[in-house]
Amino acid sequence: MKIVTLCYVARPLQKCRQVVVAGNGDNSGESGNPFTPKGYLIRYWKKKVSNDLPKPWFLLNKASPLNAAQYATYTKLVADQNALTTQLQSFCSSANLMCAPDLAPSLEKHSGDVHFSTYGDKNFTNYGTKVFGEGFNSFKNYSEDGSVSSFRRYGRDSPHDQKFANYAPDGNVIDQSFNSYSTNSPGSSGEFKNYGPNVNVPNMRFTSYSDRGVGADQEFTTYSQNANAGDQSFKSYGKNGNGADSKFTSYGTDTNVIGSTFTNYGQNANGGNQNFTSYGTNGNVPQNKFKNYGVGGNGPIETFTSYREQSNVGDDSFSNYLKDANVGEAKFTNYGQSFNEGTDVFTSYGKGANDPHVNFKTYGVNNTFKDYVKDTATFSNYHNKSSQVLAVNDRWVEPGKFFREKMLKSGTVMPMPDIKDKMPKRSFLPRVIAAKLPFSTSKIGELKKIFHAADDSQVAKMIGDALSECERAPSAGETKRCVNSAEDMIDFATSVLGRNVVVRTTNNTKGSKGNIMIGSVNVINGGKVTKSVSCHQSLFPYLLYYCHSVPKVRVYQVDILDPNSKAKINHGVAICHVDTSMWGASHGAFLALGSGPGKIEVCHWIFENDITWAIAD
Repeated sequence: MKIVTLCYVARPLQKCRQVVVAGNGDNSGESGNPFTPKGYLIRYWKKKVSNDLPKPWFLLNKASPLNAAQYATYTKLVADQNALTTQLQSFCSSANLMCAPDLAPSLEKHSGDVHFSTYGDKNFTNYGTKVFGEGFNSFKNYSEDGSVSSFRRYGRDSPHDQKFANYAPDGNVIDQSFNSYSTNSPGSSGEFKNYGPNVNVPNMRFTSYSDRGVGADQEFTTYSQNANAGDQSFKSYGKNGNGADSKFTSYGTDTNVIGSTFTNYGQNANGGNQNFTSYGTNGNVPQNKFKNYGVGGNGPIETFTSYREQSNVGDDSFSNYLKDANVGEAKFTNYGQSFNEGTDVFTSYGKGANDPHVNFKTYGVNNTFKDYVKDTATFSNYHNKSSQVLAVNDRWVEPGKFFREKMLKSGTVMPMPDIKDKMPKRSFLPRVIAAKLPFSTSKIGELKKIFHAADDSQVAKMIGDALSECERAPSAGETKRCVNSAEDMIDFATSVLGRNVVVRTTNNTKGSKGNIMIGSVNVINGGKVTKSVSCHQSLFPYLLYYCHSVPKVRVYQVDILDPNSKAKINHGVAICHVDTSMWGASHGAFLALGSGPGKIEVCHWIFENDITWAIAD
């Protein structure tokens, strides 16, 4: 058993709490034993598929790794869900599932010159509280694999310098809280480098950083960078500080579909300079709220460099900047310079401030600005919808993600997007076990009990989101089904396409995020417009695929070459949608390629561990 992190595909982009999985699902179990889940799947394939083409190794490797004895044991346990939930961790480990670890509460307290290298899987109550004299505290890694945990106090009432390097990096389905850092610490400088970078589905809360600090520099480098599809909040930074310079470098940069709230920065601070460099830059469909910056402050130089620059769609609000403050100088450089319109509301800038010299440089499109103090502040640029031409933000329409069919010609050099599967490696449950577990939003309470998911946890949210997507009504012309066993996937594909089917995926991830050259090209079924079944992973404790029929497509198998050496590095599958008339006009394909619904065909690669089914030639 081991702990891993998670990332996943979140519409419209690919896009990452700690999870328990088995060490190696591919090598577990007894595949040659007919009484194992893999043995049963091989027999089922032979029964349901009429051709003698080689069996798809990548699908067979997704079968449950349970051996025959484990299969029999857990099949009996699942009939009694109360019995299964008492054996959850062993079940998750043996069956190669994704489950949150069960953590016992910890009341550990540490003080003195303690320098932790790593700490995780527990709740941390106190670190370095009321420590006097010379020295410093350093904490290198906390919750390195993204565990479910909380940190209550760090360096409170202590004059020591504080350094915290990493909190919950590279985690998955994060559920973390940090209550206070360096509160009421006279003369101690603080540095917090990374909180929750590269996490997927975060639920993170930071309550207080350097509140009531006196006369020392404070710096917070990154909070929730490269996060995906969750919620995060930062309640207070530098509140009631006295004479302390503070810097916040990056909050929520390069995030995808994130809800974030920052409540107070430098509230009622006295003296010192406040500098916030970046909030929500390069976000995709962000939901950002920033409530107070420098409210009630006295005499500092206030600088906010960038808010929501180069973001895509989303909704944002900024409530108060320098309200009721007594400041010498204030600068706000960029707000809402989006490539694709969102809804931005800025409520108050300099309202009630005492003779501030304030400058607002750029404010973007489709926005509302209220309570702007025109007599004491200057604006360099304000762009409304008619004065700025929107550009395509290629960060969110990744080069090569969509392309035209004419590109699939030998010798073409083209970019390839990141096709790496960033989800955790899980296995299907055996069909007999999956069929006995609840699988509907009406029974989500039973599922949360089985998988030890608290009501407000990200595991519960993950389960609810997946079930809601599975129960969503199909789009016009779509036939869909969520499949939680390999046998169910076979049944769905053959019900749509018939028994003479072949299943394909791209061999590996080589060529991702770089230029590739197209080698030999094989168009399936002689280039006839046909239909296929595409299956995409969903985020769930066990392997779950969202499968749907895709009408009017052409499917290609393509050798992928290194453009410099011309050596073959991959064998990819591409699918071209011939009829795009039902697609939305704002679909990323049309932003990337131009044109609109029904006017062009659109092609894309089958990503790692995605699967496409078609009628065999």
